[in-house]
Amino acid sequence: MNNFMSFQIHGGAEHGDGIADSIASLLAFFEELSALDSKGIFSALMPGIANMDNIHPLLVHFPIAFLSVFFALDVVGTLAKKQHWRNVAGWLLYFGTVAAVFTVTAGFIAAGSVAHGDDVHAIMERHEHFGVSVLSLAILLSVWRLKSGGIIQGGANGFFLILSALLCMLMMLGADLGGLMVYKYGVAVKAVQVPNVGGHEHVHEHEHHEHEH
Repeated sequence: MNNFMSFQIHGGAEHGDGIADSIASLLAFFEELSALDSKGIFSALMPGIANMDNIHPLLVHFPIAFLSVFFALDVVGTLAKKQHWRNVAGWLLYFGTVAAVFTVTAGFIAAGSVAHGDDVHAIMERHEHFGVSVLSLAILLSVWRLKSGGIIQGGANGFFLILSALLCMLMMLGADLGGLMVYKYGVAVKAVQVPNVGGHEHVHEHEHHEHEH
């Protein structure tokens, strides 16, 4: 397992002097991988997911990405009067809405299964409210877009973009609270004892060669 983690993190670059060592490390990775069962292979390839208590942190990236790009592209498409750009933005909105459904659902499941105190509970409640608000707005905008055939003009489009901006703002606020729970309070994070022996620094390859000379 150490070889797996070493190769995934460093690609073998810090454990040898060149391409040959990197290739040797890769071959060793596949050799040890072939000796594992399906569960072991998954844990070796996806150690992060394998150690998750729930998949909410994994899913949350998708609605953030889809809905953020949707809004940006829709605004640019409106200003540039490029309907085909707005058509693409519409599909991003639909994908983001579907992703938000799964993300919010996973979030509710996580809230009921993750241990947390009263201080975190209040933050979690607000995080949930933001998530539900984002999902509700995304569904509303998606239905509106579909019923209009993807073409919204004039004042209606201005109101549509205002709601889209509100969606992104609420999404940002919700994401901020999610980060607060993880990075300040350590919600769903397993504490790991780091031995205080020696040190470890990431050295770029060109710096490594400079030190050799």
